[in-house]
Amino acid sequence: MRIAISSKSGCGNTTVTRLLSQRLGYKMINFTFRQMAEERGMEFWDFCRLAESDDEIDKELDRRQVEMAMGEKDCVLGSRLAIWMLGKADYKVYLRAKGETRAARIFKREGGSLEERFKETERRDRNDSTRYKRIYGIDNDKPELVADLIIDTDELTPENIVDKIIEGLEVKKGSQATTRQD
Repeated sequence: MRIAISSKSGCGNTTVTRLLSQRLGYKMINFTFRQMAEERGMEFWDFCRLAESDDEIDKELDRRQVEMAMGEKDCVLGSRLAIWMLGKADYKVYLRAKGETRAARIFKREGGSLEERFKETERRDRNDSTRYKRIYGIDNDKPELVADLIIDTDELTPENIVDKIIEGLEVKKGSQATTRQD
């Protein structure tokens, strides 16, 4: 089973992807801009600015992630666009949280000032959304068009989120079994 998990930054995507893959015993795939920046010997924010003017960066990232996922029988792919890009995902989950929550999580992880992280998060959201629409025609503010499950993560722990995903998987598997028997 291939599971795709998407979100904007600070929603818990990486943590949830890791925990879910561990609980299910599936391979975790979470190839990111940070890793691509490291591969190229660039600072993360410089790399993000470069991606704003070079669509090939997004295309390469998304292509590589999908290739990694398609090379696995069972995996959890976590990325900004996983639910849109991995068309053959068996289950698609979108995580969301308020901007303030996301900025606070990023602040806790990366430091700086909370106000700075909030402005950075808003700017990154705008830039990402603009690129996704331009490159792929994807509106990442409308996950309900493709997601099997949408989870508001503001008040949940990563473990609670994983529990909800597993519950949703069980319901989906049950409904598929019922459909097959009909």
